[in-house]
Amino acid sequence: MSLDEPSTEAGAPPQEQHRSSRRRRWRRVILAVLTTLALLAGGGAVAATLYARDLDNDISRIEAFTEVPQEARPAKDTAAKDAMNFLILGSDTRDPENTGGSRADTIILMHLPADRSGAQLVSIPRDTWVQVPRSADGRRGGTEAKINAAYAWGGTPLMVQTVESYTGVRIDHVVMVDFAGFREIVDALDGVKIDVETAFTSTHSLNADSIRKFAAGPQTMDGAAALDYARERYAFADGDFARIRHQQQVIRAIINKAASGGVLTNPRKLNSFLRATADAVAVDETLNIFGTANDLRHLRSDSLTFYTNPTSGTGTRGDQSVVLPDSAKAAEFYDAIRRDDTAQIAAIGEAR
Repeated sequence: MSLDEPSTEAGAPPQEQHRSSRRRRWRRVILAVLTTLALLAGGGAVAATLYARDLDNDISRIEAFTEVPQEARPAKDTAAKDAMNFLILGSDTRDPENTGGSRADTIILMHLPADRSGAQLVSIPRDTWVQVPRSADGRRGGTEAKINAAYAWGGTPLMVQTVESYTGVRIDHVVMVDFAGFREIVDALDGVKIDVETAFTSTHSLNADSIRKFAAGPQTMDGAAALDYARERYAFADGDFARIRHQQQVIRAIINKAASGGVLTNPRKLNSFLRATADAVAVDETLNIFGTANDLRHLRSDSLTFYTNPTSGTGTRGDQSVVLPDSAKAAEFYDAIRRDDTAQIAAIGEAR
């Protein structure tokens, strides 16, 4: 069925037409919520396939767990029941700053509680200094390094193993996002509204001269501006932490815009948005698209909570500038996630 075709037959009774219309409305709500979630929060592919099954052929599948030693993986806590954990990895392949090879520029752990009441998204700065296990081929790892080095040394499986080793949280599914695809996604939504906290100038912009100036205050950004806003870090004293805040803003803005009636009721906009999202994501081979869509159907932007991995500041290791994790607080925080204790997650995550 195409996005423009009605699913109700002309001769159907009025009651059946009403039920069919209601089903279509719910499919659209589910679709908008899941697609935008998956963008940075693990589910965009889910929404796309619910509404247009042919999009499933456009979504890449990745082998995320085959090379992860089972004996090294943390066990699921029985208290967590049906809670799920997604690892969202973002790589900005077209970022002018990205000269260091294949690394995960953005790392987000999304926790979906057993009661499906919301979702907690934890951003882990890419420069976080952790122990990286040895890669499957035995050639790299087995040492302390920036967490995103795991992807360069062993791809998605070593990234999964590193995050599991650091957090003690078992990863159920993985979503890879090409954040350069943000540009097409935002443009498919005709822009998003962002409240810029402070004026700044990006010197790594998509503009021809690499310069883009951002004024403080609310404004509507097109895809190129939103991508520049989400990727900039050198303009800020707190560097990657500012970048994380801005990425979280863009996630919320995309979700809010995609869930608006102007997108849900416009087949052209909806189709463009879904196809742009499908082009930007890849999911692990074990992900049950339709089952996950059902799990996420109640989520809205106001039911998402954003946190940042507990840190004790920045420092250096050799000639590298790194982010130092707060080991004690992180252990307590991720134990709450492992046990699906959402009240404790909020109490620890919101404490500064």
